Amino acid sequence: MPHIIIEYSSNLTPSGTIDQLVTGVYEATLATGIAGVAGVRVRAVEQCDYRVADNHPSRAFVAMVLRLGPGRTTEAKLELINAVLDAGEQALQSVARPSPDESNGDVFDIAWSAEVQEIDATHRINRNHIAPMLDPN
Repeated sequence: MPHIIIEYSSNLTPSGTIDQLVTGVYEATLATGIAGVAGVRVRAVEQCDYRVADNHPSRAFVAMVLRLGPGRTTEAKLELINAVLDAGEQALQSVARPSPDESNGDVFDIAWSAEVQEIDATHRINRNHIAPMLDPN
């Protein structure tokens, strides 16, 4: 754990940067040390039906849900949120408008969000057949 679900508006897809986004968030998550490699999952889901702000075609969104098992401190959770947001913005900087005054059809005004959801361990079953291969202890 953590499992990170990234939802993004479909207007970001043609830019070809979604794999960079997933990779950046994955690497940032590992760098925090909040979990071992066997527990990390990052996946992205394109949302085709959406409206952002005034519905201008340059408006986009990236919303990340970070699902964690119990026991992390508030500080660790905040470190993870900031790390994945920073990594996400870095990954999409080539398509994000640096200033509201700049106009270019190949860039987007992106609304970012990230939240931690702590998983209730009593209501979760996990059968991870990968973990023993990566951490035999």
